[in-house]
Amino acid sequence: MEKKDGQQIMREYTVKRKRQIIAVIAAIVLLLLLAVVYKRPDIFGQLSKKNVVIGQVLIILAFINFSAYNWTCPSCKKYLGNDLNRNICKKCGVKLR
Repeated sequence: MEKKDGQQIMREYTVKRKRQIIAVIAAIVLLLLLAVVYKRPDIFGQLSKKNVVIGQVLIILAFINFSAYNWTCPSCKKYLGNDLNRNICKKCGVKLR
């Protein structure tokens, strides 16, 4: 495996961070949309509470799986935790921004 330089690591981190922010926004919007659809059946039709809960659980699981795959250090591939503004990796110490 080739050694990555600092600039390449920072570029990869920036791409991962943007994808993570988009995923957070998309998950929140979809969760809220399902809640609105449940409360306002005149918009898209009647949905049962069970279907809404299943949909919300699936969205949450998809977000968790995406985050586990995406939100890793470009250098050591370890999970970066819950901080979207991380400057260094806590595992390997590489500078991310």
